Amino acid sequence: MKLIEKLGLTALHRMDPEAAHGMSIRALKTGLTPAPGPVTTPRLKTKLAGLELSNPIGLAAGFDKNGEVLTPLSRAGFGFIEVGAVTPRPQPGNPKPRLFRLTEDKAAINRFGFNNEGMEVMAKRLASRPKNAVIGLNLGANKDSDDRAGDFVKVLAHCAELLDFATVNVSSPNTEKLRDLQGKAALTALLSGVIETRDTLPRALPIFLKIAPDLSEAEIQDIADVACETRVDAVIATNTTLSRDGLHSAHKSEAGGLSGAPLFEKSTRVLARLSQLTGGNIPLIGVGGISNAEQAYAKICAGASAVQFYTAMVYGGISLAADIARGVDELLARDGFDTVSQAVGSKQKDWL
Repeated sequence: MKLIEKLGLTALHRMDPEAAHGMSIRALKTGLTPAPGPVTTPRLKTKLAGLELSNPIGLAAGFDKNGEVLTPLSRAGFGFIEVGAVTPRPQPGNPKPRLFRLTEDKAAINRFGFNNEGMEVMAKRLASRPKNAVIGLNLGANKDSDDRAGDFVKVLAHCAELLDFATVNVSSPNTEKLRDLQGKAALTALLSGVIETRDTLPRALPIFLKIAPDLSEAEIQDIADVACETRVDAVIATNTTLSRDGLHSAHKSEAGGLSGAPLFEKSTRVLARLSQLTGGNIPLIGVGGISNAEQAYAKICAGASAVQFYTAMVYGGISLAADIARGVDELLARDGFDTVSQAVGSKQKDWL
């Protein structure tokens, strides 16, 4: 991390967390952030659900909720970017404060509640997206919707032609009863509707499913079954957790989803179990607690074809994307792997 980035992070940590996030978006817009461009090697190049990635390190949804900084993010070293979540209609989200730093735990708690400017605004921004980047959209449902499953379909139909992939997000803990859609019958109906809409599009668009880490063994089995039956293109494991085990920071009891370092082990175990249950037939994306190359590599070895992170940037800056990609390349070389795909699942049993 360069000195200017360290100074910037120090200044941001003196601000309210949500205001600091807004300042980070503005810094990206004005070019005041590292922009190493594509970070790639023959080892790092990989495929995810048919998508060609320069490296397997992705930006998780939630950082750029409204697609405001697609071009600068595409130059930050990520192999792919996910924006959103976006709902059909704009909505303000939950009352503030709704974002809390847990500095001692290298974590964060948020209860945003899908605050976003709606699919119309997102589509306009996606229309001018960089063409050399892999960009996906996290689909959400309006809080007051009578048909949340229908909301996912609406956003997909409106934005699909501008995307490289779309994610069905049924795992946010901050929209009441949204996680109920992870049940087997509801999830099957939801994914079937989304995939039916996808199949009417002029080109194939990969559909990803994002799940929660707070699942029982039976629930993980159900999700594996549904993912296989509906032929979803990838599963993102996992979103934030409701657990507060082992936290030390002042804000540890705030309501919302916990992300960051404390989530690493829990989310990786769900990932490995899902990898085992699906037999490697569905690509998995590992998310939760990644802050360095070793942790990203551990997710890959547990069964992930690619990974995503977000909260670690609060503490390590946006330069982490390039640093993690380069570090993973070194770890692949160390272990004698010529490609990312050779490492996927190589240490799955260590997490079961």
